[in-house]
Amino acid sequence: MSLVGHQAPPIFRRGPTPLVRLIVFVSICLAMMVADIKYRYVDVLRQGLSVVTYPLQMAAAAPADVVLNASRYFATLLEVQLENADLRRQLLEAAQSLLRFEHLQRENEELRGLVGMAQRVPVISVSAEILYNAPDPFTRKVILNRGAQHGIQPGLAVVDAHGVIGQVTRVYPVQADVTLLTDKNQAIPVEVARNGLRGVLFGTGQGQLEMRFVLVGADIRAGDTLLTSGLDGVFLPGLPVATVSSVEREGQAFASIACEPAAGIERSVQVLVLGRQELPPPPPVPGAAGSSGGR
Repeated sequence: MSLVGHQAPPIFRRGPTPLVRLIVFVSICLAMMVADIKYRYVDVLRQGLSVVTYPLQMAAAAPADVVLNASRYFATLLEVQLENADLRRQLLEAAQSLLRFEHLQRENEELRGLVGMAQRVPVISVSAEILYNAPDPFTRKVILNRGAQHGIQPGLAVVDAHGVIGQVTRVYPVQADVTLLTDKNQAIPVEVARNGLRGVLFGTGQGQLEMRFVLVGADIRAGDTLLTSGLDGVFLPGLPVATVSSVEREGQAFASIACEPAAGIERSVQVLVLGRQELPPPPPVPGAAGSSGGR
């Protein structure tokens, strides 16, 4: 059998040659390019493809966006925390002046006509933060994050933005104990802002205060503001302490006066520890004058 003129079966036919296919595809591409330039019909196809591929683009960019946003978030958070700490410090420093403003104004009115008025004792202050309550359940004490290394000394007054909260009673190198005004063993000399009536304010141990040893006929009534008198040489004069909530005068020699603390004694976190640059002179020793005169 001769192989000349033998043709492959139809099942093995492979269609046009590669050259023909190339020419056909190039012609189609050129025709599409010309049609696109002239009729802009591919724009719709581009828009559709952009909509379809948009989620893929977002998914591909998500890791980078997460890292960038996280870095921005933490940087902003740190900046806000630093700014808040600075603002709290400024608020506490300004509170010291605000607490004594009314008292200083009244003193200025009384001393305006005097010559050679003595200079007021300058006040130093140390900002501090209450760490936690003392573990003793029978006392009302808190622990500060400042101590002897920061200039804290026993006996200094502790205030918040609204008034006195207590007194430093024990000092450690980096911490200090503060006995709150509401402690049953705490007492502070006060005066009524309205008329200057003096008395002593005691804690009750239950979050309240009471003013003792005030005669029944004394001019004091509910709503009066109590300020530190400064007679003990420890608490600076003119600091808000409490507000009189009720006065009972019947059936007793001394009036029963209940008071509400002016400061957030049980709620304060940021506080100021107030002190003096010069200590007051010591009280006179009983009998010292007589013994010296006898000599």
